[in-house]
Amino acid sequence: MARSFIVTGGAGFIGSNLVRALNDRGETDILVVDHLNHPEKSRNLERLRFRDFSDKEEFRKQLRENRLPAAAGVFHMGACSSTTEMNEAYINDNNYLYTRELCEWSLRGGSRFVYASSAATYGDGSLGYSDSDEATPALKPLNPYGRSKQMFDMWALETGVLRRIAGLKYFNVYGPWEDHKGDMRSLVHKAYGQVMREGRITLFKSYRPEYRDGEQERDFVHVSDAVAATLYFFDRPEVCGLFNCGTGRARTWIDLANAVFAAAGIPPRIEFIEMPETIRDKYQYHTQADLAKLRGAGYRAPFLSIEDGVGLYVRDYLAKRV
Repeated sequence: MARSFIVTGGAGFIGSNLVRALNDRGETDILVVDHLNHPEKSRNLERLRFRDFSDKEEFRKQLRENRLPAAAGVFHMGACSSTTEMNEAYINDNNYLYTRELCEWSLRGGSRFVYASSAATYGDGSLGYSDSDEATPALKPLNPYGRSKQMFDMWALETGVLRRIAGLKYFNVYGPWEDHKGDMRSLVHKAYGQVMREGRITLFKSYRPEYRDGEQERDFVHVSDAVAATLYFFDRPEVCGLFNCGTGRARTWIDLANAVFAAAGIPPRIEFIEMPETIRDKYQYHTQADLAKLRGAGYRAPFLSIEDGVGLYVRDYLAKRV
């Protein structure tokens, strides 16, 4: 039976990979929503099959006027993902109000609504990384982006809407088709380019004594794993709530850099540079997804290690674009 879908941010990073995964399932009745503000986004669309494209502002106008066609599934991946964006009025409208409007429309029409939250909601990590309903209200994000994601999570939790939808707190996602993201690209993308140009990778120094330079930690997740988890919740509309999407294992920036060198076949050469003062007090030194709730929801698929994931990314994508 044919089904229709809406994917916001569908020309972006996770969104375009999600559309490709739907195509692989034979699904092409897809409305892709995005803002084509970068040529690489148009390039992302060229590899995809979909019914129609809508600019974000026109889509939002149709949404407010209730002129959108019904959809079996709504994947809301679109957002301002810049952790350095300081215009809170803009980011709250784009990331909170827009998400709320689309969620309410989806529920009225019986569409399954799956949305992108973020591990940025965990702030400095001092309160842990539990995605439980009990832990969520206490979280203190470090920047407007994280706060905007927390605002929607809290609205959904407090209104009871979270019992009818699914949200994923993506950790540090990397992989193909992120070329348009500028400074928000993964270190894998940035580092591979630096390795090929200079034969080295630069990492930020640490400003906390318990972490040596380059040993700050992140939970790095390949985009294919993020997409697989996202589709899991569409396929199981009875499973609702907010869920972490990461490997459950923290790895250092040095580990990641070494994986890039290994995939490129170049001897490691890592140098440490000063971190800009503007981000030092907002920098996360450790992230690690607590997967208890995700596994408890029945998701059993393994996640790629950074060695395997970076290897795939470099060999199958980055090396072919040089």
